[in-house]
Amino acid sequence: MIRNWIKSLDGLLRGDVTKLTSLQNGAIEVPTGGMLILIVVLGAFYGVCMACFAAFNRPVAAAMMQMVASAGKIPLLFLLTLLVTFPSLYVFNALIGSRLTLRVVWQLLIATLTVMIAVLASLGPVVAFFSGSTTGYNFMLMFNVLVCAASGFLGLKFLLFTLQRLTLVLDKENASTPEPQGALEKVEGRAFSGNVRAIFRIWVIVFALVGAQMSWVLRPFIGDPSMPFTWLRERDSSFFIAVWHVFWKLLGA
Repeated sequence: MIRNWIKSLDGLLRGDVTKLTSLQNGAIEVPTGGMLILIVVLGAFYGVCMACFAAFNRPVAAAMMQMVASAGKIPLLFLLTLLVTFPSLYVFNALIGSRLTLRVVWQLLIATLTVMIAVLASLGPVVAFFSGSTTGYNFMLMFNVLVCAASGFLGLKFLLFTLQRLTLVLDKENASTPEPQGALEKVEGRAFSGNVRAIFRIWVIVFALVGAQMSWVLRPFIGDPSMPFTWLRERDSSFFIAVWHVFWKLLGA
């Protein structure tokens, strides 16, 4: 069973699952339950890697608590973002007259989050390395923001390309379309119209905003050595204001 889940993840990353021939039924053939479990496992792994900074800079008890907290909160971050943004993607999809069903939109979002968190987990050892080689909390905060932004960019690019492929399949316009070789390779064929592209770009922005602010609500993930351990902090300010302040602190350091 686990082997099949890993094989499905590998198929998503290589683009085998999202080839035009694999989408002929108008659905993404992945075990959504298994993908959700992989999201939890891979997210927990990245959470531990994030908390390695606490392991090198805080007492053992506080570091262990931070690792447990981060391992639980990273999967929660992704799953809550999924639940909050799923209805809007379905409505946006319906507005453009797409024939994608509720089930297929759900599969698409699960697949997207799986790709996103797989990229994130692959960068986990890099985050752990930097955590052990610096004592700069603000630096590690910005470094993790950049890592998450990179994985989010690749995941959302995967979503848009897969949406295009599903549209081609459902509209029966893939007869003479060359088969793409990878998950992030653009398909030569009918592209989205300007209005459709604009609608999905708006949704991508909504997804990014929700995910960023959700991370702020669930903080801390790294563990500031100058503050006592806590599971959650007060809901003051916002993610964007905090990142802006940290950015200027780094420039002034």
